[in-house]
Amino acid sequence: MLDAVARLPAAFSQHLLLYGSLCVIIAAILIYRHELWTYWTFFYACFLKPVDRGNAADVKALSGQQRALEGFYRTQAEVYDTTRGLLLCGREDMLQLAAAQLKYRQSSPEVKPIWVDVGGGTGYNIEKMNDFVPVDEFFSAVYLVDLSPSLCDVARQRFSRLGWKNVHVVCEDARTFVLDKSADVLETVELGEPGSKHRIKADYISMSYSLSMIPDFYSVIDSIADLLAPSGLITCVDFYVQSAASYSLRNFTGGDHSRHVNVFSRLFWRSWFRLDRVHLDEGRRDYLEHRFGTILNANERNYTLGGIPYYIWLGCQRTATSAGAAQRIDALATESPYLSPVHYAERRAEAASTAEIATRKQLRSKGFEAAILNLAANVPLPATFYQNRRWRLYYDEALPKHAQFGGEYIYAFAWEDPAEDQRLLGIGPDDVVFAITSAGDNVLAYALQRPKSIHAVDLNPAQNHLLELKLAAFAAALPHADVWRLFGEGRHPAFRALLLDRLSPHLSSRAFQFWLDNAGAFASAGGLYETGGTRIAVKLCKWLFRALGRRGAVRELCEAPTLRAQRAIWRTRLRPVVLSRWLSSIVVANEQFLWRALGVPPNQRDMIYEDARTAEARGAAFEPKDAMWRYVVDTLDPVVENTLLKDSNYFYRLCLMGRYSEGCHPAYLSKEAHGTLSQSGAFDGLRVHTDEFVEVLARIRSESVTVAVIMDHMDWFDPEGPQAAEEIRALNKAMKLGGRVLLRSAGLKPWYVAAFSAQGFKCERVAARTSGKCIDRVNMYASTWICTKVAVDPSILVEEELLEAKVAVGVSDPEAVETLEL
Repeated sequence: MLDAVARLPAAFSQHLLLYGSLCVIIAAILIYRHELWTYWTFFYACFLKPVDRGNAADVKALSGQQRALEGFYRTQAEVYDTTRGLLLCGREDMLQLAAAQLKYRQSSPEVKPIWVDVGGGTGYNIEKMNDFVPVDEFFSAVYLVDLSPSLCDVARQRFSRLGWKNVHVVCEDARTFVLDKSADVLETVELGEPGSKHRIKADYISMSYSLSMIPDFYSVIDSIADLLAPSGLITCVDFYVQSAASYSLRNFTGGDHSRHVNVFSRLFWRSWFRLDRVHLDEGRRDYLEHRFGTILNANERNYTLGGIPYYIWLGCQRTATSAGAAQRIDALATESPYLSPVHYAERRAEAASTAEIATRKQLRSKGFEAAILNLAANVPLPATFYQNRRWRLYYDEALPKHAQFGGEYIYAFAWEDPAEDQRLLGIGPDDVVFAITSAGDNVLAYALQRPKSIHAVDLNPAQNHLLELKLAAFAAALPHADVWRLFGEGRHPAFRALLLDRLSPHLSSRAFQFWLDNAGAFASAGGLYETGGTRIAVKLCKWLFRALGRRGAVRELCEAPTLRAQRAIWRTRLRPVVLSRWLSSIVVANEQFLWRALGVPPNQRDMIYEDARTAEARGAAFEPKDAMWRYVVDTLDPVVENTLLKDSNYFYRLCLMGRYSEGCHPAYLSKEAHGTLSQSGAFDGLRVHTDEFVEVLARIRSESVTVAVIMDHMDWFDPEGPQAAEEIRALNKAMKLGGRVLLRSAGLKPWYVAAFSAQGFKCERVAARTSGKCIDRVNMYASTWICTKVAVDPSILVEEELLEAKVAVGVSDPEAVETLEL
């Protein structure tokens, strides 16, 4: 016996780790017993308990969908909110977006909206909304409608605890729910047409993970379409799975970014959720988008739980945009007079002659044509017609010419000097400006001159998304401090919250999707200005300076108080490295670096080589690598020798430091410009086109544009191709007599100047870069030209004469038409 007792300590010490682990587990169970019980209840109710078994008598007495819901939720009603945080993603985002829209739409604090939360369950959404607007003050009445008695009981307890008197819990089928005017909280209501089911309308309707659980979803969506006020807002967040094949040809969904779900995920998630009577069939979302107009939508993944697809959608009545909206937007997009609405059938019959067809095509934007076709097909208008701001015009994102950019912009900042543009052009209030968007900096600089209108054009949708973000920042009247952090420093830790709460009402659906997906750009170490295609050059410069121990010299260069001090730092500490021959041969002369990092295409590179060959004819030897090195020398040396990076040349300061400074930045980031651009109506004359130059110009009224700024755009064209002649012809047709085209080129005398001269323009080189001299603060281009329209393009006159002749002989006679064309 004594021996056995003596052996206990030895046995205990031998199994100390095992006993200790058991004690820790027991202690953890005791400490976290409530949490463990909560998740066990959730697991049992969702995965083990049969819906139709083990239910109380009052549950068995129910029928249909209500019995199924109560059989599922009765067991877990008390722990529902605790266990759904990780699963039901996007609810807070939906509410924040809805609050932003409602605040934007609110005409006065006295007019309070009515909110109906369909399938509101425990009332979590309504309480959470209080984080964004005071629910008990902002809404005149809130109705939570749900078919589960257990969840409704939890909701009643919640609102009793909160003391909100304007929130009502209704345990009823959503198909039969009707607002009751007898409620004393309904002080101001919007009445429907006599005989309609819903005489009293709701200003806001929400559905949070409820649409996927409604068997007869068609009837519910039809009912809430009647319940929603004409100017009301409806939002939905829910699971989904869908293949691109089923939605790719629709132009009214507000963008399809990340909407496609692969076949494995579609099969798995559809089968998984069906176990709990959650239906992920695509028809639910499709019918929602069919019955309402889309304002915003986003397609997301819950990666915490394996990448579950879910969407956030904001919509409105299909008739929320006025009957003449398409015509008004069309008139603004094409610089045409306002055209009164006519029926689609009448439009099809009005083209009595070829001349009328050509005129009508010229004065119709692509958005107008899409809207007419949608109306004829009885589907909603494209989402651009329902957005609050009319800047962004319709485009088809699926076209290869847009998709080629891979959803990424090339330029995060502009490389053209708007101060030089203004000096040369003198843009004023009577001007109609046509310009490349690029990063949007120059467009905002032109907007400060208050021209009559501006057409910002870019084929890359992401470049226009960047411009839209800048426009939204001013339209939302963000404080200057926030605008500076976004675009001065390129970093803002609260960007995502700003996007949802302040910027979203001013963005198009596609731009919102883009920035929601790229919100991390403002939180990354490099910030906004180390994104886009040019990030390669910026990052490479930083890496080289770090590797060569020149980071300190770069900082000193950017902070040098005088040109004399700046020149000394450049000549002795940086130039020997930056402009060394070996670096040029490895980096600058590399074609992939030129294109991917600097945005220099092969045709533009060839223009640089051609100028070098011309110099060779005067005695200098030509070598391609030497030609590129000499071009870089002629670019950088004059910049450092003649412009101060500390307070003047913000272009190169940004590249070297990754941000602007308060003393050196684009004009639109000044406090004075912030006051101007934040004014109501500051961008009423701005239209953002996502298309090719020729496509946009062909749909602008003839002789309406006074200024066109096309940067180095035409350097990209093939000298043997027809693009340059076609674009010059389109410019000539759209521009007024005396209108000016400002262009820059990497060549001293670009080959297409001769085409301008032959097609009705007088061309003048207003700046030519010579060794040691700057033509502007960027000094990136060899020459700057102004081409002034002095005559109509002869080819346009020929076309007009041919058109008149066709009408005279009758367009139905093929032989006569062929003879005229020959």
